[in-house]
Amino acid sequence: MKFIHRFAYYLVGLVIGLFFVALVFSGKDTRCNYFPNARVLNDLRNKPFYYSDQASLILAEKWIDTADIKNTLQFGDIDFDKSNVVLKKGKLYVIEGKTIKNQEVTLKVINYADKAILEEIIKK
Repeated sequence: MKFIHRFAYYLVGLVIGLFFVALVFSGKDTRCNYFPNARVLNDLRNKPFYYSDQASLILAEKWIDTADIKNTLQFGDIDFDKSNVVLKKGKLYVIEGKTIKNQEVTLKVINYADKAILEEIIKK
């Protein structure tokens, strides 16, 4: 068999194989969160998220809104020295981030097994 024929068979098999690989992986919503910061933030985003009375009062002040909270939960940094403390049958996480107006904020979120509650918003 000539080289051209072998190369054509190889390309046909490669195209069919790539089609099946794309078919298998295209429908899945997979995320690779290898670092602790990314895992905790992903866990907080995927749970029902509630606001405490104190956090609701601060949100009413209009210097921060829910978009800033979601942005901080997406791109914020968790201070693990102050976090992972058992509080009210959940774990407290201290998340540092920025608002849209570039104002630094710190969020204190309690992570329960079935929900997450924003306890406090601190402006720096």
